[in-house]
Amino acid sequence: MDIRRATTVTELLAAGRLFDAPPREEWAARFLAADGHVLLIAYVDGAPAGFVSGIEMRHPDKGTEMCLYELGVDEPFRRRGIGRALTRALVDLARERGCYGLWVGVEPGNEAALATYRAAGAAADGEFAMLTWEFTADGGAG
Repeated sequence: MDIRRATTVTELLAAGRLFDAPPREEWAARFLAADGHVLLIAYVDGAPAGFVSGIEMRHPDKGTEMCLYELGVDEPFRRRGIGRALTRALVDLARERGCYGLWVGVEPGNEAALATYRAAGAAADGEFAMLTWEFTADGGAG
């Protein structure tokens, strides 16, 4: 397995089957161009097998932390330690970039994700509720 940071839209689009929906070229370009956005891809025998994305978040009184935004491993490659390796690679990158910590939100019933993150060294920080706003295509509240 080889883990590399995605730096081109071509790399992101080639790994498209790993995402929830096909990535859009414009969005991929904006993601890669944004300061503090990272996406690591795991390759097995040259084929994309999984990815993890992270976003640096800064606050005036806290400094910079990394949010693990999404982790995905293609079905045939699951349960081989790829998710754990990707998570650890993002943790290492966050440290290298001077982040004071890394966090991820996980649904309490997602045992596979919880096991992966714990195996990569994460510890629970308590339960929390996530509230969202969804917008319609015209920009209004849905």
